[in-house]
Amino acid sequence: MNKVLEEIKRNIIDPMAEMDIIVDSVKYETEGNYNFLRIELDKVNGLDLDTIVAATEIINPIIDKLDLIDDSYILDIVSKEKGEN
Repeated sequence: MNKVLEEIKRNIIDPMAEMDIIVDSVKYETEGNYNFLRIELDKVNGLDLDTIVAATEIINPIIDKLDLIDDSYILDIVSKEKGEN
C-alpha cells in the first residue's frame, strides 16, 4: 500500500503546487467499517474551505484515473492543523 500512496502523492504534488498548496501526507486508514484515503494539505496562512473544495475537485479525477485502490473508500481531503509537527 505504501507504493500506492507514494504514487498518488507523486501525481498530485504538482497540481497542488500550482495552487501554492503543500501535500503533507497521503494515508489509507480504516475507521470502523469504513476505509479512508486521507490527504492532508497545508498552505502558508492556512487553507479555507473554498480552497479545500477546489483542491478536491482537482485531486479526485487524478485518483480516479490512476485507479490504484481496489477497495471501496472515502476520499477525505483535510487541512493540516496549525501547531502540528
